[in-house]
Amino acid sequence: MLACNTNKKEKNSRDVTTTEDKEVYMFTSFREPATDGLRFLYSYDGYKWDSIPGVFLKPETGIQKVMRDPSIVAGPDGTFHLVWTCSWKGDPGFGYASSKDLVNWSPQQYIPVMAFDTTTVNVWAPELFYDDENKDFVVVWSSTIPFKFEKGIEDEYNNHRLYYTKTKDFKDFTKAELLYDPGYSSIDAIIVKKAPADYVLVFKDNTRPERNMHAAFGKSATGPYQNPTEKFTVNFTEGPSVVKVGDEWLIYFDAYEKKSYDAVSTKDFKTFTDVNDKISVPEGHKHGTIFKAKESILKGLISAKANN
Repeated sequence: MLACNTNKKEKNSRDVTTTEDKEVYMFTSFREPATDGLRFLYSYDGYKWDSIPGVFLKPETGIQKVMRDPSIVAGPDGTFHLVWTCSWKGDPGFGYASSKDLVNWSPQQYIPVMAFDTTTVNVWAPELFYDDENKDFVVVWSSTIPFKFEKGIEDEYNNHRLYYTKTKDFKDFTKAELLYDPGYSSIDAIIVKKAPADYVLVFKDNTRPERNMHAAFGKSATGPYQNPTEKFTVNFTEGPSVVKVGDEWLIYFDAYEKKSYDAVSTKDFKTFTDVNDKISVPEGHKHGTIFKAKESILKGLISAKANN
């Protein structure tokens, strides 16, 4: 692996506590052209979102040194793990860093998960999931290996499939394996656990003229996934993010043709309801992941930027 130093902000962090230290919703974010780095939104109800000003980690790894599609999950010990797309093309891996407070970050690493095949075109939108049943972190992403799959309408160099790797420590990773092949180019997958042995894979059909969202179902985090739904968004959408709020799941996504961030709600991932009239997402927000954090973490982020 390649390791790069990151700009730490130790002098700006301070311990901030609350009496109850309740959990809040956090949403990783980036803004085009994706060269600035990691941003955050936050919400107290999962519907109305506000931005935290500033950038918290500047990308320093990969060929193009961008940070697209940042995904964060917290491990059992409270450490936040971050992965991201570090190049459009020509890189067989993704970026990785970790943090205890979302302010101070470990040195960045480059994880070359697809280096075993030198024809790999890209590694897009790595998405983190913690498999509490097997005590593994699972990373799912999309890659194109030309001439490997039936290409349909897509060009050989834009014919993506969904892959995964597992790790317990972000030092040793299992060899990349195919996660799901719906029979067409697919990207932007996210794993959701509804209950034990009840998992959902939300993903994008990336074929023209579709480019919309679907869900498939499996009995483990790594599948096999099957029985995909019909599309539940309009065309020209991408970057799904899923969060449980009350007894419903909210699926946020980038409706990039109409330049808005939209959402639907569902209880079973088979019937979906438009909730755009109930949500509010700051302009400019791009594809990220929703996770929960203590309110003290949020206050620490706000304090760090206020004192920078």
